[in-house]
Parts: sequence; C-alpha cells; structure tokens
Amino acid sequence: MEDEIIAEFNNSGFTLDEDEGEILKKCLAFCINYNLKPSDLVSSWELYYLNRQLNEPTVRNAEMDGFLLHLQNEQKESIIKEEPGLHIYSSKDVDMILNDEDGDEKEDILGTPTRNSQDLYSEQFDYTPQTNGRTFSSGKPSKLITPFGQRTHKFVVKFSINNVPSTENGHKEQEHENNEDDVIKKVQPGRRCTLIVRGSKPETGCRFMYDRIEDRFNALESRIKKHATAFSSSKLYEEPVDPTVSSQKSIFTVGMICCDGEGRLNEKSTLLQSSVEHSGGQRVRLELQNMNQFSIFPGQIVGIEGHNPSGHCLIASKVVDSIPLSDMLDVNLHPTKKQALDKEIQSNDLSSTEAELSVIIASGPFTTTDNLLFEPLVELLAYAKRKLPQLLILLGPFVDSEHPEIEKGTTDRSFDEIFHFEILRRLQDYAEYMGSHARVILVPSIRDANHDLVFPQPAFDIHPPDLKHQVTSLTNPGIFEANEVKIGCCSVDILKHLSGEEISRNSTGGATSDRMGRLVNHILGQRSFYPLYPPAESIPLDFSLAPEALEISLIPDILILPSDMKYFAKVLTLGGRGEGEEQVKCICVNPGRLSKGEGGGTFVELNYYGNPDTTNASIIGI
Repeated sequence: MEDEIIAEFNNSGFTLDEDEGEILKKCLAFCINYNLKPSDLVSSWELYYLNRQLNEPTVRNAEMDGFLLHLQNEQKESIIKEEPGLHIYSSKDVDMILNDEDGDEKEDILGTPTRNSQDLYSEQFDYTPQTNGRTFSSGKPSKLITPFGQRTHKFVVKFSINNVPSTENGHKEQEHENNEDDVIKKVQPGRRCTLIVRGSKPETGCRFMYDRIEDRFNALESRIKKHATAFSSSKLYEEPVDPTVSSQKSIFTVGMICCDGEGRLNEKSTLLQSSVEHSGGQRVRLELQNMNQFSIFPGQIVGIEGHNPSGHCLIASKVVDSIPLSDMLDVNLHPTKKQALDKEIQSNDLSSTEAELSVIIASGPFTTTDNLLFEPLVELLAYAKRKLPQLLILLGPFVDSEHPEIEKGTTDRSFDEIFHFEILRRLQDYAEYMGSHARVILVPSIRDANHDLVFPQPAFDIHPPDLKHQVTSLTNPGIFEANEVKIGCCSVDILKHLSGEEISRNSTGGATSDRMGRLVNHILGQRSFYPLYPPAESIPLDFSLAPEALEISLIPDILILPSDMKYFAKVLTLGGRGEGEEQVKCICVNPGRLSKGEGGGTFVELNYYGNPDTTNASIIGI
C-alpha cells in the first residue's frame, strides 16, 4: 500500500520530502483508520493543499498534523450528511457543560433564539476568543483553541527595504512604542495626516449591469487615441499611421494587442488593432520574430515601429509599451475631481506639509477558513495600537464570498451584520482608542459578499457616528493623497491575471529580468489599474460605469496591489528610455493576504520619508 500511496502522489504532481518513511507511516495509518484507498487519501491531500494555499507541491511531515485534522473534519461532515439529525459536540458545547451554565442559557444557545437578534449578535461579538491565554471580554475564561491561535511564530519580518539610517528608525520606533497592558492608556497624540481623494467614481448606489457593446468599443477606442496622442506629442516618435496599408518603408503605428482566437496569446496568434481614425478599427497580424526582447498581453496599447510589405502582416522592429513620462496627464486635476476630507486642508497651503507618512497596509481575507472569528484582524489592530501608524489601509475582501461558511450558508447572520459587528465595530474601537489623529482607509473587493459585484466598484456606504473623519471608504480602484504622498490601490488581483496572459522574450543574454517588477511596470506604463482585455472570467468589468475610474492619472509614490502571488515591496524606476526623458520612482507593495487557509498571512508596515528612495518597508508575517 505504501508503494500505491507514493504512486498516487506522483501521479498528482506531488513529491515527498526527506522524511518519506515517516510520512508513509502516517499516511498508511490514515488509510487504515479512516478506511481510505490511496487515491482517496491523495484527493483529500489535494483539497487540503489548496485550502492551506501551500506554495510548493511537496508533502512535508510538518503538515501531517494539519492534514489529520482535515481528514477528521471530512469524516465528521460525511456522518452529518448521512444522519442529518445527529448533533456532534464541539469545544463550545464542552466548555458550556464544564462551566456548569444554567438551563436558560443552554436553551438560548442550543434551542430557538428568543431574544432580539441584535442582542445575540452583540453578545457574540463580545465573546470573541482571545487565544493568547487571556479571557473573553465578558470575563469568562477562553478554552477555544484554533490553528491560528496555536501558531508559534508571530509578527516575523519576512522581507524588508531599509533606505533610512537605522538610528533614525530606532528613535522613531521608541517614540511610538506603546505598552498595551498598561493600566493607564498612554497613547501619545500624533500628527494627523491630511487626506485628499482624487476622483470618487463610480458613486455609491450606482446602477450597473447596463454595459453595452458601444460602451466597450468607445472605452477601448478612447485608450488607443489617448496613447496615440501622447506618442505624437512627445516628439520622440513619428506621427502614427495606418498599419494595414502595404509599405516598403518603416512606419510607426499605435494599436491594441489582440489574440486571434479564444485561446491564450502566443507569437503566432498576435494581432494589432489600430484606431478607427487610422485604420477603421481593422486588425493586422503582428510578426515579432525580429524582436530580441518584448513583453505583451491582450489589451495592451503599444507603439510599433516596423514595415508591412504585403499589407497583411506588420513586421515589428521595435515595441514601445509605455507612454513617455514627458507627456503625462496633468497631475493637478480639476478641483471638482478631487475631494478634500478635512476643512483645514482647504484653507492651508498644502505645500507646507512634509511628504512623510507612516502606514500599515493589509489585504483580506481577515479571518481564517475554519471560522468567522476574525482573529487575524484582531491581532493586526493590536499591533497597530502598539506601532501607532498615521494611516491604516485595509483592502477587501472583508466578508469573503469564498469563505467556506459564507459559500455554504451555514452562518446565522446576514453579510451586513457580519461586516458591521466584526469589521466596523472593531475599527471604531481602534479609532476611539488611538484618538483623533489616527485614520483608517477601507477599499472594497469584488469578493465582498455584502457589496456590489461590479468593477470599477463604488465605496462602502458607511457612516460611522462621530468617526466619519477617521474611518473612510474609497472606491476600488482609488487614488488619494495623505500628507502629499500619492497612493494608488486596487484590490483586484491584476498581477495574477497579467501573469497568466503575458508572453515575453528576452534573448539579449542579460541578467534574468524581474518578472513581478515587469508586471507592475505594465500597469504604470499603460496608465490603467486593469489594462487586460478581455478581462479574466471572474472580473465583472462594466464599461458603462466611468471607465476613467480605471485610469492612473498620475504616477503614485506608493502603489498597493494585493495578490495571491508572493508578497513583495519594490522601488521601480519609470521613464528614461528616450533621450532627455525624466525618471520617476514608485514603490509598489503586494502585502499578500492577512490570512491563508487556517493560518496567518502577511501585511506591510511602511514609513515614507520624502520619496520612494528614502522609504522603509517591512513585510511581516502575522
């Protein structure tokens, strides 16, 4: 049977690590104890592997204890399906019996609720377990142990960028450190950061699912024309011409990369669609065989230098994949397109504010897959209370539509109730604890079960009492300024989508290119938070809702792009390719996910001092 187990793992693409003998012993015991065939065991392992979001297809001995719990849960669910009336006692039931609670309370927990649902949810919020050995907020000892609470490594720095002398960092850290266990709260008043939102489209409560073919055509045509205008006005390239007309001489044209078919883009299926003005929107085959280096994807707007001897195939000699920075859109938007959230900002001169900012950035899910206790969020807020950042940026999903309990509908609360009692109420407590100088930014996700499933996405319709100047919701995607630091953010996983569609070649013999940096450069070079077209199947892209909401109207100092791909923080340099062209720098961060499966994930702590080159960024495992 051990040989069969190895064969099944290999057939499914998994390998066993150096503790192969120990792993096989345990897998054999699992097969015997739970009456499983080797194929069934490996199928369960695949499900466990996906739920835990493990990075490598290697079966490790360290994962066997977690895999055993997964098998036990599977067995329990199969028994419940066979006998629907069966009640399996959980740790909560055992705690209730051992604590010898009275009969009325038992009836409220196990029977039909008789009190107002609002009271029940308030009580449930107050009973959030503390897995670090403390007590419930009600004073009763907690005996609920979760995999997240049992982790041994907490707040470990996994990666960091240190561009500021450590002495200054140490001074600032001592200045901001706060002991949470003090009897008297000692939160030192900090300097409140200014906040300006650039653009607020689409608006809350907007109508969607009215997307027409005309809207899509006009949005794509507008992108091509804007890029063509930018290339010609930069004086670095010739005036764009029709690429479908046969010509023996070299020409310059601008168009959108398309795929000839429904499959994945490849060198043989690449087409270029020019604008209606130049070619009537016709497409021409694009030949890239003479190119030593390129990186393209469907929906990308590019400038092509080449020639078309037959009129049927444009042979490229150069691909320009980004707009020259010298022709960037005006960063000073019209006053009606930006919203100052503080009255004092409107009267004061913004130039007097130093471009310095301390920020903590985290992306959902904010709870583990085995419960809806939101333990990672609780610990993140506790960490923020110690570090005292000026800004806390949280990107969805908050109530994750892909969470097992949300998908199955086993929770007894509505999605709005979960959001208000588990998310907003905790954030309000955090804001009250920190004082008036602290700010929280919320950015929704298309995976939020309690929000509109559309992209671009309106902000959450929240109006927290007395805290509207501290807890703010932005659109997805969104651009805002905090202390004159320009920040752009988008919770859609565009990096993962681009990674799956991009094709590239680099035969110059140079060093291996930075793939993640290249993907981020595509987003900035295309001036769009979502330049991919057609979009991924899971993206409800609606061009009837302010397509300008997807535009990156200025190069941000900090770009936040949460992704399922590996976390990173990079300082990128844009521009400088043409003669005399200026360079602009931007720090891009992928904070990862705050929770992964049943365990903790990562978040980012960032201190910005003047420009991206003098910035400290740490990716911390929670």
